[in-house]
Amino acid sequence: MPHVIVKVWPGKTEDQKTRLAEAITANVMKILDYGADPVSVAIEEIAPACWNEDVYQPDIA
Repeated sequence: MPHVIVKVWPGKTEDQKTRLAEAITANVMKILDYGADPVSVAIEEIAPACWNEDVYQPDIA
């Protein structure tokens, strides 16, 4: 069951985060042919000062 983690800088509104999670869920359902129940989305706010250590180095590099 897909669990998608989105890491963003702080400052996005709850509405923006909700809309993003809904769009990701809809696309996962469509592309991977799942129902909504097994799809979950987490949005983690990461401070810009921590981005390199907490996101870039472990997840991107």
